[in-house]
Amino acid sequence: MENKKLWDEVCVTAPHAVKQITGKQYKGNSPKPYWIIERATEVFGPCGIGWGLEVLSERFERFGDVESLHIARVQVWYMLDGKKGVIEQMGQTRASYMASSGKFIVDEDAPKKSVTDGMVKCLSMIGFAGDIFSGQWDDSKYVEWAAEETARRENPPPPTINADQAIEIQDLIDETKTDKAGLLDWVSKNTNTKVTEVAQIPNVAYVHVKKILDKKKAAAQEGGAA
Repeated sequence: MENKKLWDEVCVTAPHAVKQITGKQYKGNSPKPYWIIERATEVFGPCGIGWGLEVLSERFERFGDVESLHIARVQVWYMLDGKKGVIEQMGQTRASYMASSGKFIVDEDAPKKSVTDGMVKCLSMIGFAGDIFSGQWDDSKYVEWAAEETARRENPPPPTINADQAIEIQDLIDETKTDKAGLLDWVSKNTNTKVTEVAQIPNVAYVHVKKILDKKKAAAQEGGAA
């Protein structure tokens, strides 16, 4: 669906960007915030130009003499197809509390964590890390698939030669009676790309492959003339 185009593009989380939730009364997984920032930059552009955030308000809530909570109201904006989207969410962090060991803890980074929490929540509403927040990450088979999908996205195959170049290379292979499997294996090793067909030869290897075949063709012609 067109309405879910962005969602589908950003909902898969890279396994290396997932961390277990700690220090909470519940268990689960959450995306690493800086990875979310990186993905937002990939999709919308640099922060401050294609997307950004603003702290609308913040406060501390106290619960007795020890417990306190920092709460931030955060707004995230982004540009998509020439239009500006705006999302608001709340982020919160325990600012002070008594640890189970009896030690009094004060988290000086609580405001920053609350803002980060709000930012991630905002971006999750348009699909970022949607697989985690929808519970799919609890399925080990899904995690395996997400790893494969991430590898394809982060390491896309290089551009290949065009159709005319593929025909030209294939004709040279046939004419010079070259071991095609051996040639393609050589290309695979030198480009660090799996190449099993002529059409899969990367653009960067075209000149080198043609040079090898042209040289072999010239040598054959010289031998025949002699």
